[in-house]
Amino acid sequence: MRFYSPSQVAERTGFSMDTLRYYERIGLLGGVERTPGGRRAYSESDVSWLGMLRCLRDTGMPIAEMLRFTELTRAGDVTVPDRLAVLEAHDERIEEQMALLRERQAQIRRKIDHYRAAVTPAADGR
Repeated sequence: MRFYSPSQVAERTGFSMDTLRYYERIGLLGGVERTPGGRRAYSESDVSWLGMLRCLRDTGMPIAEMLRFTELTRAGDVTVPDRLAVLEAHDERIEEQMALLRERQAQIRRKIDHYRAAVTPAADGR
């Protein structure tokens, strides 16, 4: 089995080493192995789970909801319907955020067009 140092995991996941320690402390990441010298040694499974956490965090899932999802995952297959519900609700919120961003982008583009028209000389020389 391959293990990764905290700095390797930070580089692979984009999380800072402080965030990795924080996630371990609050229970988002559990059971990280230790070297004989006491240093953290992350497994492929840890790195994979951190990839999921990165996805959830980057899409705006609150830490409390990430913790709930983590607890459900650790509870085993019996919680698959609950995990599905958590992810579906999160996906719906993402879709709402994206729709709002598309509306805001359209407004910004209209303003860009307005400013471009203001700085572009008229074709008839006026």
